[in-house]
Amino acid sequence: MIINRVDTNKVPVRVKRVKEIIRETDFFSLCILSDGVYAAIAKPGQGAWSNAGIVDLGEGLLIFDSFATPSAGYELRKQAEDLTGKKVRYLINSHYHGDHVFGNQIFSDTTIISTSLTRKWFEENNKIVDLNQEIEETEEYLKKLKEQIGVTADRFMKESLTSQYKEMSAILKDLPTMKLVFPAVLFEEKLVIEGSKRKVELNCFGGGHTPSDTFLYLPEEKVGFMGDLVTVDLHLPIYDPEEFSTILEKVKLLDMETVVPGHGYPGGNELLCTMEKYLAFLIGKTKEAVKNNVSLEDFVSNLEIPDPYTEWRGVNGIRGNLSKVYAYYSE
Repeated sequence: MIINRVDTNKVPVRVKRVKEIIRETDFFSLCILSDGVYAAIAKPGQGAWSNAGIVDLGEGLLIFDSFATPSAGYELRKQAEDLTGKKVRYLINSHYHGDHVFGNQIFSDTTIISTSLTRKWFEENNKIVDLNQEIEETEEYLKKLKEQIGVTADRFMKESLTSQYKEMSAILKDLPTMKLVFPAVLFEEKLVIEGSKRKVELNCFGGGHTPSDTFLYLPEEKVGFMGDLVTVDLHLPIYDPEEFSTILEKVKLLDMETVVPGHGYPGGNELLCTMEKYLAFLIGKTKEAVKNNVSLEDFVSNLEIPDPYTEWRGVNGIRGNLSKVYAYYSE
């Protein structure tokens, strides 16, 4: 069954580093960051699920991530081409999670790019073998989610579960027409695309959120589309905490002025700093527990969670990440 592996967060009201919201659609708000550079900020529960980017290269357009459903992907391409009068030439997949790649089929006539490892995990983990079975399993998952929402008292957890329910419902609606389209052009660490209007850099410093996380950097504008290496007020799943921290350290050296997260509104370097502090908290507390032979159950149950992490979203919460980091350091 295709279950998205990233839980959406509630988009904050405050907007940073966004010159203007120029268009509203059912799926996203389209924001201008600089001339020819736009961010499509997902509206919670509508089927986009994650943010995307639009970059005017001069001869054509580059899209960063394709959303969680073909319906949202179609609207993304339509708005991009209507806005600029140019055709999409490239689509970048930041990583393999469904909320960033399930709209790929709308861009099947373009050059779809990812790292080789992202392509591998995409093929291995996102499969529709039997459509009817996929629909049945998704319906069952939604049923269980609804039951969980009904018995959950914590407000932030209830909001997270409700968002998950709405997004998965949107995926279920599109399942009958969904086709998984894989990247065709692969790179490893860096790929530069030169356009007549601007240059873009695709960088992969390793894997923190997934085994391979790509971000897009515009060196002249100092804008970074980060995928889920950066999110806002969200307990995003962690694949490798040590490498995640190293990646963020390297990204900070680029001195970005605008950081577009995978979930939430754009900001500046403070978004990177917040992610660094969050990871440092998880790593520090977990190492201490492992060193003192504290069991996972006691560690997760007794740890005092500092503000503001108690108000972050995510269906597994901070305790889910504490469990993952504990397993990492216990090996």
